[in-house]
Amino acid sequence: MTLTNIKPTPIFDNLDYIPNPYQLQVMDASTWQATEAANQDLLLTSRFLYSYRGSTATYNAYRREVERLLQWTWVVHQSNLKDLRREHIEEFIDFVIQPPLNWIGTKNVARFKNQSGNRIANTEWRPFVASVSKVDHRSAKSANPKTYTPSQKAIQSTFAILSSFFNYLMQEEYLAGNPVALIRQKSKYIQKTQYKERVRRISNYQWDEVMRVIETLAEQNPQQHERTLFIVHCLLGMYLRVSELVADERSTPVMGDFRVDQDRNWWFHVVGKGNKSRMVTVSNDMLSALKRYRVHLGLPPLPYPGEQTPLIPKVHGHGAVTSTRQIRYLIQQCFDLAYESLVERGQDLDATELRAATVHWLRHTGISEDVKIRPREHVKEDAGHASMATTDKYIDSELRERHASAVNKRTRRDAEDA
Repeated sequence: MTLTNIKPTPIFDNLDYIPNPYQLQVMDASTWQATEAANQDLLLTSRFLYSYRGSTATYNAYRREVERLLQWTWVVHQSNLKDLRREHIEEFIDFVIQPPLNWIGTKNVARFKNQSGNRIANTEWRPFVASVSKVDHRSAKSANPKTYTPSQKAIQSTFAILSSFFNYLMQEEYLAGNPVALIRQKSKYIQKTQYKERVRRISNYQWDEVMRVIETLAEQNPQQHERTLFIVHCLLGMYLRVSELVADERSTPVMGDFRVDQDRNWWFHVVGKGNKSRMVTVSNDMLSALKRYRVHLGLPPLPYPGEQTPLIPKVHGHGAVTSTRQIRYLIQQCFDLAYESLVERGQDLDATELRAATVHWLRHTGISEDVKIRPREHVKEDAGHASMATTDKYIDSELRERHASAVNKRTRRDAEDA
């Protein structure tokens, strides 16, 4: 089937605009395929997605994958979910790896938009998005749909989410089996590596420069950047994810989340990835950073039990920061200033590496440094890793030793050795 003239249309809106599908017996799929089977596909898929409404990020990830599957099933394969078998899923994965050019966008846009009080599909939206690296983007290079290639992590995510989706359809007695589970040779789609990829982090030298820049900003403009300095301490010192600093449907981080136990040890309670709560140890340096920030806010140096003051308040207005984008922007400004400082001092290599850094690298950096000196079990619990294998990715002593044993290898023989 030729797809060059078909522009895919979004199916599922944002959480704020979707009805409770468990209160509905039927949904209208006439935009795509006016059949009873398509309506049932849509209803069950909507219920599956609705069950992930507790986390916007999780909902969006699952929506992306199952929406692509429905679009491919209805438009390309011209069938329904009940008809899919193992070989069809393999065809779909091939499609995901190399979709038609007119299904690939060059920027992320909203699926739907408001018009005259109604939600209408955004004609600029596409199921797949080509992207450029952070460095290329800052060099004004544009994304090219012809170079679109999903990462190995993205392909793994597709398999995992679709398998979960088909298991749900089995539980609902809509399907007899899970076609994803029947794919025995996923290795033809997912590469296996014999090495441990290094965690993306900033070096200690870059770390010092970033901190110097932020501390200078805090001295020059405390109203704006005392908060920035505290945020960086949270990301580095407690390995927090950016999403764990802002208010969302899971929780609103508050000062009362810092808690002291009977031994006068301080801990930070956080609700993180997968809606899992954990207690993070608070170091002396982190406690000092907390005291400094609270004094700046006009609060007592230490929080009291149950204090509801937002952990990261808005600079202008009231309440907690709710957008991770705002925090990313603040930290990116600091990275840019540190980059410029390194360039001025002739530290081109460090500057180039820092230019590629993202806010999440701060979490990686904190974990990488601590795993050198702390028991890895302790680091695992503070980081909120599901398994020790994840924590072990941050241990690079074997790589250092391996390189040290090879650095003096010779590629030619000197005359006296001949």
